[in-house]
Amino acid sequence: MIRTILGFPLVLLFASGAQAAWDVNLPRGVTEISHEIYDLHMIIFWICVAIGVVVFGVMLWSVIYHRKSRGAKAHNFHENVVVEIIWTIIPFFILIAMAVPATATLIKMYDNSESELDIQITGYQWKWRYQYLGEEIDFFSSLSTPREQINNAEEKGQHYLLEVDNPLVIPAGKKVRFLLTANDVIHSWWVPDLAVKKDAIPGFINEAWTIVEKPGIYRGQCAELCGKDHGFMPVVVEVKPQAEFDAWLAEVKQADKAKSDAVLKTWNLADLMETGERVYAKACLACHQANGEGIPGAFPALKNSPIALGEPEPHIDIVLNGKAGTAMQAYREQLSAVELAAVITYERNAWGNKVGDIVTPAQIAELKK
Repeated sequence: MIRTILGFPLVLLFASGAQAAWDVNLPRGVTEISHEIYDLHMIIFWICVAIGVVVFGVMLWSVIYHRKSRGAKAHNFHENVVVEIIWTIIPFFILIAMAVPATATLIKMYDNSESELDIQITGYQWKWRYQYLGEEIDFFSSLSTPREQINNAEEKGQHYLLEVDNPLVIPAGKKVRFLLTANDVIHSWWVPDLAVKKDAIPGFINEAWTIVEKPGIYRGQCAELCGKDHGFMPVVVEVKPQAEFDAWLAEVKQADKAKSDAVLKTWNLADLMETGERVYAKACLACHQANGEGIPGAFPALKNSPIALGEPEPHIDIVLNGKAGTAMQAYREQLSAVELAAVITYERNAWGNKVGDIVTPAQIAELKK
């Protein structure tokens, strides 16, 4: 027989798998500004604790030693000038004691000057776009947790829902300025260890910055409810030593050149289908589902759909430019010419559609000009 407490089985209360980490405080972080924020938080916390102890201590003492059973009698008084001065002056000095360190920290937080690297961060439903200004590097970062884990078909990994295909990479020891905006709805770019949390708002540019001395990988999430896949929009920042960062820059630029060269390659249906399946899983599966049947009432089916079985031009147009008034995004900037051609070809020939035609990367590259 399983014993219970308040209706809950005891085995659940003490099972190691049922006990979550008891972390209720702010993280100390890995940057100088995050340490200052943490220290400021603790200073104000202990001031509040001291105020609470004094106020509730006096209240408790008054209740115990001035209760009716001890013969205490209430006194009628009002407009006691001394008391009013005391309870005005004391909070004033408490607020000043809080305001001075808080103001100093806020000034540092908003000092975006003299940055050594500027990165524009744009929120999309539901991914991030990173553009390294002056470096001609531009890529999207999407959730890489397998759908099998999300659907509980596989055991969840160590970084479940906190892993991406392309992390943001920055150099250690350099001041990096972030320019944040959004393409569709309000998002919020949040990395606790860096003490950076800033809203990304369409039509506006918000600024933040960081200097991370310690190389490593730091994880965060979108912190603004932004739609059905809000919980699938992680942030991963990889901090590298300067030499490794420079090597990464060169590697990314070389990969971008290879993508451009791939447009000129002669592609056949089999190659495009193989590449298109991978692109579909990354960019389209969440809405249109693995079987291409979509979600009735929310996202249309591609299987046996007029758009996938009809002429290629309307199909290409909707993938490149999206559809106003719907959740269908424009993928013109999000995917390369090869990826766009492959995923369109895949949609036209998967799940029994079998149109038999192909869309070539050269066609897409011409339309993207």
